[in-house]
Amino acid sequence: MAEHEAEYHHGDMDVSEQAHTYAVFGEITKWSSLIIGVMVLVLTIWFCTDLGFFGGAIPGIVLFALGVIFLRRGPSESH
Repeated sequence: MAEHEAEYHHGDMDVSEQAHTYAVFGEITKWSSLIIGVMVLVLTIWFCTDLGFFGGAIPGIVLFALGVIFLRRGPSESH
Protein backbone atom coordinates (compact mmCIF):
# COMPACT_ATOMS: atom_id res chain seq x y z
CA MET A 1 0.00 0.00 0.00
CA ALA A 2 2.86 2.37 0.73
CA GLU A 3 4.19 1.85 -2.79
CA HIS A 4 1.15 3.51 -4.34
CA GLU A 5 1.46 6.56 -2.12
CA ALA A 6 5.07 7.03 -3.17
CA GLU A 7 4.11 6.94 -6.87
CA TYR A 8 1.68 9.83 -6.54
CA HIS A 9 3.10 13.32 -7.06
CA HIS A 10 0.77 16.15 -6.17
CA GLY A 11 0.21 18.54 -9.10
CA ASP A 12 1.66 16.30 -11.83
CA MET A 13 -1.66 15.12 -13.25
CA ASP A 14 -2.72 16.41 -16.68
CA VAL A 15 -6.15 17.99 -16.17
CA SER A 16 -6.66 19.38 -19.69
CA GLU A 17 -9.36 16.80 -20.49
CA GLN A 18 -11.28 17.61 -17.30
CA ALA A 19 -11.00 21.34 -18.01
CA HIS A 20 -12.34 20.83 -21.54
CA THR A 21 -15.25 18.72 -20.24
CA TYR A 22 -16.08 21.40 -17.67
CA ALA A 23 -16.05 24.11 -20.36
CA VAL A 24 -18.31 22.07 -22.66
CA PHE A 25 -20.72 21.39 -19.79
CA GLY A 26 -20.86 25.11 -19.05
CA GLU A 27 -21.65 25.94 -22.68
CA ILE A 28 -24.37 23.29 -22.90
CA THR A 29 -25.92 24.54 -19.67
CA LYS A 30 -25.82 28.16 -20.85
CA TRP A 31 -27.51 27.54 -24.20
CA SER A 32 -30.02 25.04 -22.79
CA SER A 33 -31.09 27.59 -20.19
CA LEU A 34 -31.73 30.14 -22.94
CA ILE A 35 -33.81 27.68 -24.97
CA ILE A 36 -35.85 26.60 -21.94
CA GLY A 37 -36.47 30.23 -20.99
CA VAL A 38 -37.63 31.09 -24.50
CA MET A 39 -39.94 28.08 -24.61
CA VAL A 40 -41.47 28.94 -21.23
CA LEU A 41 -42.09 32.51 -22.39
CA VAL A 42 -43.63 31.48 -25.73
CA LEU A 43 -45.85 28.77 -24.29
CA THR A 44 -46.99 30.93 -21.37
CA ILE A 45 -48.02 33.83 -23.59
CA TRP A 46 -49.50 31.51 -26.21
CA PHE A 47 -51.73 29.48 -23.88
CA CYS A 48 -52.35 31.84 -20.95
CA THR A 49 -53.35 34.99 -22.81
CA ASP A 50 -55.56 35.90 -25.73
CA LEU A 51 -52.57 36.94 -27.87
CA GLY A 52 -52.23 33.53 -29.53
CA PHE A 53 -49.24 31.95 -31.23
CA PHE A 54 -47.77 35.07 -32.83
CA GLY A 55 -48.24 37.00 -29.59
CA GLY A 56 -45.95 34.47 -27.93
CA ALA A 57 -43.60 33.87 -30.85
CA ILE A 58 -42.60 37.51 -31.32
CA PRO A 59 -41.40 38.05 -27.72
CA GLY A 60 -39.75 34.62 -27.88
CA ILE A 61 -37.78 35.59 -30.98
CA VAL A 62 -36.75 38.88 -29.35
CA LEU A 63 -35.64 37.10 -26.15
CA PHE A 64 -33.72 34.50 -28.16
CA ALA A 65 -31.94 37.18 -30.22
CA LEU A 66 -30.98 39.14 -27.10
CA GLY A 67 -29.86 35.95 -25.39
CA VAL A 68 -27.61 35.03 -28.32
CA ILE A 69 -26.10 38.52 -28.33
CA PHE A 70 -25.34 38.49 -24.62
CA LEU A 71 -24.27 34.84 -24.33
CA ARG A 72 -21.86 35.00 -27.29
CA ARG A 73 -19.70 37.54 -25.49
CA GLY A 74 -16.67 35.93 -23.96
CA PRO A 75 -15.36 36.62 -20.50
CA SER A 76 -14.07 40.10 -19.96
CA GLU A 77 -10.31 40.63 -20.15
CA SER A 78 -10.25 42.34 -16.76
CA HIS A 79 -10.66 39.05 -14.87
